[in-house]
Amino acid sequence: MANFTAADIKALRERTGAGMMDVKKALDEANGDADKALELIRIKGLKGATKREGRSTAEGLVAARVDGTVGVMVEVNCETDFVAKAGPFIDFSNKVLAAAIESGAADVATLLAFELEGKPVSEHVIEAGALLGEKVDVRRIARVEGQIVDAYLHKTSKDLPAQVGVLFAVEGSGDGAVEAAHDVAVHIAAYSPTYLTREDVPAELVESERRIADETARAEGKPEQALAKIVEGRLTGFFKEGVLVDQAFAKDAKKSVATVLADAGAKATAFARFRVGA
Repeated sequence: MANFTAADIKALRERTGAGMMDVKKALDEANGDADKALELIRIKGLKGATKREGRSTAEGLVAARVDGTVGVMVEVNCETDFVAKAGPFIDFSNKVLAAAIESGAADVATLLAFELEGKPVSEHVIEAGALLGEKVDVRRIARVEGQIVDAYLHKTSKDLPAQVGVLFAVEGSGDGAVEAAHDVAVHIAAYSPTYLTREDVPAELVESERRIADETARAEGKPEQALAKIVEGRLTGFFKEGVLVDQAFAKDAKKSVATVLADAGAKATAFARFRVGA
């Protein structure tokens, strides 16, 4: 019988994020040699890469960083929450974020093609999957630039890495603008707006919402002379739900996000929001 203990199994699991049976088999085959077992796990993982292609990657994390006036955020996915919170997966995700910053990539294809440590990021993805024994994906990347950029990461579970990430940019200066930018970034994480301003909402979507509001009001038997006002009121409600600057501010529902920013001498210019798997 191989010479290893439960502590050895635990240590190698923490090192690799691999399943318990995979770790035990590797240690058994390596006669208790942890480094050799690690190598075996990687080799077997690479051989199984093709089998993992069709698997679902609904777990993972969001990582973000601001460098001066540029914020970069990535979503990296895996199959299980066990791997998502494993040190090797978190380290790999931070490596992907560093590559995203260094490359200046604005899309996943460019990021995956970027050469890191002598090989493209896409090869690092395959190797990470081999080590972890799960399919690993780099799903999304966002770059946000502005005078002030705030990055906010939110944990939906204390046992997992950040599942929600936000980048938010404003025009403005001073401590008040910086504080407001952060407060609104937290708001975005909670209220998940779709658009920055009304002007960003596609015209065809606005017309569709207006038509639905009109047809609904007529079906409810509202008087003809009141229809226009009712439709516009419901359209305003639509904007308040999905447009960031029109939303009621999380900390003070009596104020809109736009008002909170204006009071701080700031104006929203861009945002990005990721939620793992969404």
